[in-house]
Amino acid sequence: MAGKFQIKVTTSAESRVHSVDFQNIPFGKVISDHMFIVDYDGENWVDPRIEPFQKLEISPANLALHYGQSIFEGLKATKIKGEPVLFRADMHARRLNVSAERMCMPQLPEELFLAGLKMLVELDKDWIPEEEDFALYIRPMMFATDEYFGVHASEKYRFLIFTGPVGPYYPKPVNLWVEEVFTRAAQGGVGEAKCAGNYGASLLPAVRAKKNGYDQVMWMDAVEKKYVQEVGTMNLFFVMDGKVITPATTGTILRGVTRDSFITLLKSWGYTVEDRLISIAEIADAYWRGTLQECFGAGTAAVVSHVSDITWRDRKLELPPVDETHRPVGTRLKKYINRLRLGLEHDEFHWLQYCNNSGVMEAIQLEMETA
Repeated sequence: MAGKFQIKVTTSAESRVHSVDFQNIPFGKVISDHMFIVDYDGENWVDPRIEPFQKLEISPANLALHYGQSIFEGLKATKIKGEPVLFRADMHARRLNVSAERMCMPQLPEELFLAGLKMLVELDKDWIPEEEDFALYIRPMMFATDEYFGVHASEKYRFLIFTGPVGPYYPKPVNLWVEEVFTRAAQGGVGEAKCAGNYGASLLPAVRAKKNGYDQVMWMDAVEKKYVQEVGTMNLFFVMDGKVITPATTGTILRGVTRDSFITLLKSWGYTVEDRLISIAEIADAYWRGTLQECFGAGTAAVVSHVSDITWRDRKLELPPVDETHRPVGTRLKKYINRLRLGLEHDEFHWLQYCNNSGVMEAIQLEMETA
């Protein structure tokens, strides 16, 4: 039992962790031993359990496959003195429920999210890499499970969490294409929700950009194609004339946990931070005046991803090389977050949560059944 939740644990007969080359981990392709599952029966969340990671049996009439009722989160676990720790897991639990509300899905109790998550990560802690820039990536998700093909919100749902070790998401600075044809999200839509459809709609523009030599697209607003939104996998930050500016979350931009963390850190370090609308023309003007000092993306997967250059129509804005002299803001943020996750910085804002507490290990020992 973890808290008030009775979570049944069935372990894998044999761990696969010893077959993993932790020095060569392709991002997102290595999955850990177990997963946490709980089902919504139309009224309550029932039967929380941890099982060996395995394929799911889904009907072709599953509503999530037809109408897109599917949301997810992404966070990381690292180790401090051998003990697994989570970074701002409570904020991820809250954001999942914001997405659920927008997608007409049931609220998941935050205590259940955290209890299942901590038990799962504690059980699979041997999968957590201990090198800087590496972590155990955690993928919580919720999707509809009703089986019919009428356009209607499902009554039943499944929530699950699985994990996998990862290395750096972007091993080098990225170059961006300013996208002025396709649109990621419009006001009143689901841009602020972390739902599957947002990412599906972004794939074609991203593929087109990569074919033309760019790593990712920089999205503009849907109406004027004027204001910067975000990159497909990250929120954006610009350092201009000593100020740090990030596009405002006006309903079309994901409220990133890393974004929020950076704003908090930067203000505590004495930087002027502006959370507002910013146009691509303003960025280009700063570049030509010599006051565009940095541009970087912020996200769970990448932490900080420096931008090497931005192409806007026929103009290429090339940024300085990546080092502590030319990119002091982004470099300091990335270094701080990585060191914090390894226990090398003081947790001033209480962002870290240890997994081995609240009876988690006792629950695993009492309820464990060998598959």
